[in-house]
Amino acid sequence: MSDAVDAIIRQWAEERPDVEEDLWPVELFARVQRLYRVVEKSAKAAAAAHGVEYGEFDVLTTLQRSGPPYALTAGALLKAAMVTSGAITNRIDRMEAKGLVERIRDDGDRRTVRIRLTDHGHDVTRAAFADHLANYSRLLADVDRDLVGRTGDGLRQVLEALGDTAIE
Repeated sequence: MSDAVDAIIRQWAEERPDVEEDLWPVELFARVQRLYRVVEKSAKAAAAAHGVEYGEFDVLTTLQRSGPPYALTAGALLKAAMVTSGAITNRIDRMEAKGLVERIRDDGDRRTVRIRLTDHGHDVTRAAFADHLANYSRLLADVDRDLVGRTGDGLRQVLEALGDTAIE
């Protein structure tokens, strides 16, 4: 079998035979990048069906999985979610305007602000997350579950080797 990445590698090997032996990382990284684009496109559409952007969905699910009281500081959100520091304030502002989250001042330290899911935010998150999981299952419907497990194990090992470990 052959895919787009195989074609890219062949093209580089023909164009630059001097780097052919150095192309081996492309086997993994190019496929991960292509897979990410496919999944992201589908996940964005699933989130949009619930009136949220994909980045907002990430914040909602991060708050939901954090457990009661379903509230985190912006700093904790940055660590736990796939959010950049420049985007977090604007994203929270938009989500607050939609009634998905609210800012709560910490009783012990008024300078500390927590972002908390509202009841509406919980409802949207539950529905969107169920559709998100169904979307993932649909995307992998024709892929052997054992292969998915082995691939996940292999990617975990690569991420650990690159220093990407637990989020806590």
